[in-house]
Amino acid sequence: MEPAAHKSDPRANVSLAGAGSVLVATTGAGTGIGAAIGWAAGSWPLGALAGVVVGIPAGVFAVYRRYRDALS
Repeated sequence: MEPAAHKSDPRANVSLAGAGSVLVATTGAGTGIGAAIGWAAGSWPLGALAGVVVGIPAGVFAVYRRYRDALS
């Protein structure tokens, strides 16, 4: 068994729902921006695909930046 986390322990502040929402929001924003750029260029599905390709790593990075203290 692991000891209970103290208030000063950064791992006590980790919320899986919060991390998931940051990931989904960032990926969704990337998809939306990509679709808008694709729509302006003439093909929104290709723009949305490019947005997903960029949005997923951006979402992972956003989660890492948000919870970097808990990961160390």
